[in-house]
Amino acid sequence: MRIAQVIGRVTLSIQDPSFKGGRWLMVNPLDAQQYNDACQTAPALTAQSTFVAYDNMGAGDGDIVGIVEGAEATAPFDFPIPIDAITVAIFDSISYEPPVSIPSNR
Repeated sequence: MRIAQVIGRVTLSIQDPSFKGGRWLMVNPLDAQQYNDACQTAPALTAQSTFVAYDNMGAGDGDIVGIVEGAEATAPFDFPIPIDAITVAIFDSISYEPPVSIPSNR
C-alpha cells in the first residue's frame, strides 16, 4: 500500500458499467518525511508520479488515502475488472517512525 494525497478528480464521458457507484481521483504519492504531518497540513507535491485511482469510499480533494495497486486492486470485486489502483483507506492521522538502522559488525 502507498499513501497519497487526493489532488483532483477525473471526469469521464463514458465509463464501463462495472464502475457504477465509484469515481476516479488524481492522487500524488507522499514521501515518508511527509507522513506525520500530512493529515493536518496539506503536503507539497512530490517528485513521484501522480496517477489515477478508482475510489468507491468517498475520498475528496486533499484527503490522505491508502492506495493498493496492481492485481491486488481487483481483490474487492467478485468479477474481472480493469483497474490498476484503488483507494482502500482514508486516514484521519498517521504516526510514522522510520526504522532505526543497525550498523553491521563485519
